[in-house]
Amino acid sequence: MGSISVIIVSWNARDYLAKCLSSLSATGGSLIQEIIVVDNASTDGSPAMVAQCFPDARLVCAGENLGFARANNLGATFASGRYLALVNSDVVVHPDCLQRLTELLESDPSVGLAGPRVFGRDQKLQITRSQFPTVWNTACHFLGLDRIFPGRRFFAGFDGRPEDHEHRADAEVLSGCFWLIRRRAFDLIGGLDERFFFYAEDVDWCKRCKDAGWKAVYLPEATATHFGGGSSANAPVRYSIQMLRANLAYWEKHHGRSGRLAYLVLAFMQHSLRLLARCARRLVGRDADEAGRRQLAKHWACVRWIITGKES
Repeated sequence: MGSISVIIVSWNARDYLAKCLSSLSATGGSLIQEIIVVDNASTDGSPAMVAQCFPDARLVCAGENLGFARANNLGATFASGRYLALVNSDVVVHPDCLQRLTELLESDPSVGLAGPRVFGRDQKLQITRSQFPTVWNTACHFLGLDRIFPGRRFFAGFDGRPEDHEHRADAEVLSGCFWLIRRRAFDLIGGLDERFFFYAEDVDWCKRCKDAGWKAVYLPEATATHFGGGSSANAPVRYSIQMLRANLAYWEKHHGRSGRLAYLVLAFMQHSLRLLARCARRLVGRDADEAGRRQLAKHWACVRWIITGKES
């Protein structure tokens, strides 16, 4: 009898979603009780692909883009497994990954959440274990101090270091691209906070998880590939602004209005500095390609949104 309900939220990520579902079919075995795909009103044929190629998966068509948190919560209402695997649509699950994560949760009832070691499309390690954001570590990251003084813990940002990903460890934050959650912890803590449309909901839930006395554990023996941008690549400027909005909501929720103001000031400094750097590079003939133009547009849109509150 399977014990895992897999929940996948997808928005216009058909090809990635097909690879994700194929990997689950190949690696999940008898552990998977059900796979629930919540489609956020995709227009790329994703629902038809799921229905035709993966008929055993339960397809939930939201009818609108509910965002990540709300759609995962919707998927959870259909789930009956002892564990919930929240898996991004652009993730490929490696052999034995779910088995090892499940063994961890089975062996330690104090663990509410576990996450694997994750590699990108280039097979390089992705930083998925990090710290809760503070004013200082956020300033270090936004102002580049963590890159100017690499290896200095005093100037470390909130992101973890590659060497921190070599061994199993309790974590403050695990990236929400791939979680295995104890259903009891999910029910006691509550679902993902739906004020977060996309981004920051993982940091928020990890904070609530720790505050409720549950452990989050990083397990490098379990592995997966996360291609990244499966949905956000469809609207990069929109999602950059959404990241700002979500982080502001997190700071206000956990640090009050003063925390929100501190984050807003730091974000303005970050995007303004990067905007100036991008403009300078273009003046000397660098970053003139499409990727450079997209980065310029993203930083300009973020600065404008911080000042005016307008996306366009």
